[in-house]
Amino acid sequence: MGKDLAAAFPKAKDLFDRASKILEFDLAKVCFEGPAEELNRTDRCQPALLVHGIACLEVAAQKGLPPAEAAAGLSLGEYTAHVYAGSLTFEDGVRLLQKRGRFMQEACDRTPSGMVSILGLDREKCAEACRGQGDVGVANLNAPGQIVLSGENGALEKAVAKAKELGAKRAIPLKVAGAYHSVVMKSAQEQMQKELAATTISRPRIPVYANVNAKPLTDPDEIRTALATQICSSVLWEDSVRAIGAAKYFEFGPGKVLAGLVRKIDDKAEVVSIEGAAS
Repeated sequence: MGKDLAAAFPKAKDLFDRASKILEFDLAKVCFEGPAEELNRTDRCQPALLVHGIACLEVAAQKGLPPAEAAAGLSLGEYTAHVYAGSLTFEDGVRLLQKRGRFMQEACDRTPSGMVSILGLDREKCAEACRGQGDVGVANLNAPGQIVLSGENGALEKAVAKAKELGAKRAIPLKVAGAYHSVVMKSAQEQMQKELAATTISRPRIPVYANVNAKPLTDPDEIRTALATQICSSVLWEDSVRAIGAAKYFEFGPGKVLAGLVRKIDDKAEVVSIEGAAS
């Protein structure tokens, strides 16, 4: 991940090197060479995705891409959006995501839990499927008909069964360590509140749309609260894209998942994915 980008552009390589010093391990080696089990560790993966995304952004700007009018990011991507917008420094973004990843993994280790993507069911029925089942809830409102449930394994199993009764077409278990964006992450949220309280957050140069309420935030205190709250709250990605209402979006980082979601939300919008040297 990011190897071709760093090889082609010194600015990208510099970002991986700077991050390695903050993280106290060779991030470039893990991203470029693996092994996959090491990169997939959430305390490695979260800062790695931020660094890759910012590297893509920096190189695109160097190649002439004009500044954005607004930014958003799904889950940990919200930190990348804030680094781009200037509300967080690159160094603080990397440091915070390493800790966020560690805290979330610790929460996963305490409670056997998971996430399941529900296809073909609206948000009201997904919420109904979770009601009264225990520690489970709606984690991601990604796009019309694509919603993710998250929670403790027993409660999640009951919620998925109820979702099928209510008409869900498919239920796809996700390959994740545990129940992100659910009450299972409460301990991680509490720890991140302390980390964010001790971090300088500036007014961003452009609005960043928050996962928790799909609103454009520029006030540092509101940003700090939103970043802590999102660990246990639903990610309102569909709502955020509708609120932004742009004619053209750019996705930065590996894969084209967000581009696919944006097209499902607004089929008139143009989406460009930038994930490596060629793009």
